Amino acid sequence: MEKEKYYVCIPAGEISQVRFGNNDDFTIYATTEEVAMLRDKLNNMDNAGWGTYIRAHIPIMLYHNDKANDAYDDNLTEVFEMIYKLGDEKSRFHIEEMGILGDNHM
Repeated sequence: MEKEKYYVCIPAGEISQVRFGNNDDFTIYATTEEVAMLRDKLNNMDNAGWGTYIRAHIPIMLYHNDKANDAYDDNLTEVFEMIYKLGDEKSRFHIEEMGILGDNHM
């Protein structure tokens, strides 16, 4: 299957073939199946984010024992791993500079 160019904006959870505004944080080349997988990971991250929002309003729940927070972090890491794998040189360099993946991306 042929790969096409997409722009990814993680904070907005956006994947688009049209460059518009600030939606081009990362550029990837992906098949429709790979885009669907990335979309699932972004959706999982969003769902976990709501769980962390709820936990933040319950003062007796500790941050470091929060499964929603762990799920959010895990999905965020998976999103960056996919973007690193599918991204252009600028996207991979940016992720390397962030150090978010450690040595796992090599």
